[in-house]
Amino acid sequence: MQKPFTECGVAGSTTVYDYSKESWVYSEENDTNRASLPASTFKILNSLILLEEKAVRDENEVLPWDGQQRGIPAWNADTDMKSAFTNSTVWFYVRLAERIGQDEYRSWLKRCGYGNGKLKNGFGADFWNYGDFAISPKDQIEFLRKLYEEKLPFAKENIQKVKQMMAAEQTPTYTLRGKTGLTSYGGTSSGWWIGYVETKGNVYFFATRLHKDQNTKNENFAACRKTITHQILRQLGILPAL
Repeated sequence: MQKPFTECGVAGSTTVYDYSKESWVYSEENDTNRASLPASTFKILNSLILLEEKAVRDENEVLPWDGQQRGIPAWNADTDMKSAFTNSTVWFYVRLAERIGQDEYRSWLKRCGYGNGKLKNGFGADFWNYGDFAISPKDQIEFLRKLYEEKLPFAKENIQKVKQMMAAEQTPTYTLRGKTGLTSYGGTSSGWWIGYVETKGNVYFFATRLHKDQNTKNENFAACRKTITHQILRQLGILPAL
């Protein structure tokens, strides 16, 4: 399972959980237990919190763009939660997070058993991208299992909305729901793709996390999150061969 990482020229791991067999597969077992910033994978839980707290009316409420030009064109427009989730629009989630506050977030994180609870002091920045907040790939999967089973402390309606926003690939044989994440902090760049694949007979949960020195150039770093995951899921027979 290391070949896809070598071909991409990156370090990291992919962790897979077979729901039916209750079994784990690790490309690198030590890495799967190491916690780091979740980056935009936190938008899964964050969306649930924001909907439950009614920070927005629903996933279709549009927030006006502030006019500030940002590096990703999709961020420079009025945006609703569905689009912000797909495009990882940072300003949208930061603006809503400011309506919640860190004390409320700490409460939700504890109730959901998500991460280490270490939120950055001085609210205003997105604590999921910068600071000491962290979660491991294995714990990401444990959270996704709770989401799939609808055993999180949120209204079922909100869970269904977030599951729908997570739908990334839909074919006659499988549905893949997931979220990417990308951040650089403390000299390290981290790239995530987490989610689960629903087939006709089973569900497979996955968490891929890549990391590199922030100053090391690798134009394929972001793309490799999905390239590696797809290759490993095909190797395991979870996704059909190309």
